[in-house]
Amino acid sequence: MIVTFLGTGTSQGVPIIGCDCEVCRSLDFRDKRLRVSVHLEIAGKSIIIDSGPDFRQQVLRERIKHLDALLFTHEHKDHTAGLDDIRAYNFMQHTDMPVYGEERVLNQLKQEFSYIFSEKKYPGIPRVNLQRITTEPFEMEGIPVTPIRVMHYKLPVLGFRIGNFTYITDANSISEEEKEKIKGSEVVVINALRKEPHISHFSLSEAIDLLTELQPQRAYLTHISHLLGLHREVEEELPDFIHLAYDGLKIRL
Repeated sequence: MIVTFLGTGTSQGVPIIGCDCEVCRSLDFRDKRLRVSVHLEIAGKSIIIDSGPDFRQQVLRERIKHLDALLFTHEHKDHTAGLDDIRAYNFMQHTDMPVYGEERVLNQLKQEFSYIFSEKKYPGIPRVNLQRITTEPFEMEGIPVTPIRVMHYKLPVLGFRIGNFTYITDANSISEEEKEKIKGSEVVVINALRKEPHISHFSLSEAIDLLTELQPQRAYLTHISHLLGLHREVEEELPDFIHLAYDGLKIRL
């Protein structure tokens, strides 16, 4: 499996205009983060988890010429806003795009992208094939997936374990039962918004504590705001098996 981090940032805590902090002024490319998303190449399939507002820019940067499926963790706009841009894959692949998500998430997509689902469809709009998932294991284009229920404050969100890779974003609590589904993963990716506590995201210390408990061989932090600090400085503070992810990072399992 090859995992590419398309984006490791977040809208939460990211300034819109005029920030002059050291992270925003940094010339280190690792401090330039688009909204969080990840691309998986596994068993001949190309899969993306979440398509935020930067989706088009991300897939162009990584030259992802084929996409077999799109999988959503939850319905927040910074994870779904790029759905419209799958139309290029529809055009090139001559097929509808399988889109996987919980029923609540799919209903939100129907509301926010109502033109995709209208009875009289305008030529050239995105074409999707909605696939409802639950917390039960399922197959996505022949790939076994284990959903992991996490909580994003009061919103239930799904993380996913695919083989020995576990990906979790937008969480601040995980039950003991769900942690059991993660244990034994070679690589775990989890969110770490900033150093200070946050109402709906793990802080850096909380993420480190959780990963120390889970003990994967390797771990990567994502969904990072500029409030966490400079990549090179934070990386030096981490245990040896934990790293800050950055946009464009590729890992192999």
